[in-house]
Amino acid sequence: MKIVLTGAAGNISKPLAQQLLAQGHSVTVIGRNPENLRPLVEQGATAAIGHIEDEAFLTEAFSGADAVYTMLPVPYHASDWVAYGAEVGQNYALAIRANDVKKVVNLSTYGAHRLEGIGPINSIGQVEKALNTLENTTIIHLRAGFFYSNLARQLPTIQRAHIMGGNYGPPDRTLLLVHTNDIAEVAADALTNDGFNSTEPYYVVSDVRSYTDVAAVIGKNIGEPDLPWVPFSDEEFRNGAKQAGMSDTLADIYVGVGQGLANGTLAEHYESLTVKPPLGKTKLEDYAQEFAALYAQPA
Repeated sequence: MKIVLTGAAGNISKPLAQQLLAQGHSVTVIGRNPENLRPLVEQGATAAIGHIEDEAFLTEAFSGADAVYTMLPVPYHASDWVAYGAEVGQNYALAIRANDVKKVVNLSTYGAHRLEGIGPINSIGQVEKALNTLENTTIIHLRAGFFYSNLARQLPTIQRAHIMGGNYGPPDRTLLLVHTNDIAEVAADALTNDGFNSTEPYYVVSDVRSYTDVAAVIGKNIGEPDLPWVPFSDEEFRNGAKQAGMSDTLADIYVGVGQGLANGTLAEHYESLTVKPPLGKTKLEDYAQEFAALYAQPA
């Protein structure tokens, strides 16, 4: 198969490309920086250098593709994240339609069923909305949970105050956690397996744990067995984010994500499913070892 991947050599696209190359597929990887793609090119991938904001470039890059993997990078440069998501989603849809691509696997997120009220999640929902206008194309939305790697943002708080926390609700609230390697594995299956044909969004989750569990397991692995999870108010979380260097706009965006976790809107569709997809293989205890390695690095 000829498969085109967006996402450059990111934490999902890189292992995804490597899996597909190992299976013998023809893989094109889209990115802005040729140097970042060089390791994948050396492994057999083709680099397509350009911007996903450029519809003409995408149309050329998707030419001849049997399947395409789409994703929306965090648009730190955009003043309006929702508008950016709508623009990129439209570009994807037009390029896919122009090339009559038969299968699209789109990296989405839990909470994407809502198009407003959950900070940056809403921009990803716009991509889903645009892709859903396509006809004669199999669209598989992989709605990923909360990336384990996002927990690394807690490092300064742990080092400074010996706590973990957020405006995510009570400590006994559960978090849908996922490892990027598990997402890559599911994406590879979805792209290449004709039997993987989910008409509903497919949730990719590795573990479901409470915030208290998260702090306890992380704490055990970094030598702080009593590490607590402390709930923050929205204002406390906003101020902490700004002190860590976030702009006012970005801090407000992440407060919105926390509110979506706290009020349950992010997980409401997942929780409503009678039958949920099987959990991925990377559990919290596995990721905690990666976290401990980050914690041990010099500041």
